[in-house]
Amino acid sequence: MERNRRSLAVTVLVSMLALTGCSSTDDAVPRLKIEVIDTRPHDPTAFTEGLEIHGDVLYEGTGMPGASTVRTVDMTTGAEQARAEVPEPYFGEGVTLAGDTLWQLTWQNNIAFARDPRTLTERAQVRYDGEGWGICTRGDRLVMSNGTNKLTFRDPVTFAPTGTVLFTSHPGVHLNELDCAADGSVYANDWPTDRILRLDPATGSVLAVIDASGLLPATVRASADTLNGIAQLPGTDHFMLTGKYWPTMFEVRFVPT
Repeated sequence: MERNRRSLAVTVLVSMLALTGCSSTDDAVPRLKIEVIDTRPHDPTAFTEGLEIHGDVLYEGTGMPGASTVRTVDMTTGAEQARAEVPEPYFGEGVTLAGDTLWQLTWQNNIAFARDPRTLTERAQVRYDGEGWGICTRGDRLVMSNGTNKLTFRDPVTFAPTGTVLFTSHPGVHLNELDCAADGSVYANDWPTDRILRLDPATGSVLAVIDASGLLPATVRASADTLNGIAQLPGTDHFMLTGKYWPTMFEVRFVPT
């Protein structure tokens, strides 16, 4: 989310988390770490809010007023295929492909854009209540986060809400960017930390906590922003990870600590 909107208390919170590790609610949850397989260049001007891969196409949504975009990239060549600018005052957030529609959230504008997945042309706008952070597609439902420990399910055609689930064992998390994995679980960046949660959206259980710290060198991380962006590579157990203003995208596996 936007850096300038948070108070000094957030910096203090991140420092405390780094010193103390995860909360006691994580004690009984499996812990995983990152194994880096490969790296790829990433646009360091992209304030990444959403990441998703379908076939050889990477969809990325970015934020910031006046700088929000959605773009597609060929995963084989790295070439950008299409891009759409999100006009002010909209602050772009997560993206997901559902059938023949690419959905893009906005943060506090209460608008979801329905786009053509090839040209990224806007087809429609749909209003929703609350904030929009992350979104992914799981079967015949969309899964959406709002920066709390709650996920909302939505109809992939109308965007109407169809249910919610609370992760009560982790009430203080800020579920942000989402990836609906092939095994039915949902991976979520926990803003503003360097950890990723593997979630069971059917039961509201946290299945694993992944430590994704240390991906960027400290000298690079000083000019970058938070980890945000996770997308499974189709047909594999590998995931692509990046962050806001990060110059690198990492292909990783999640392995036991």
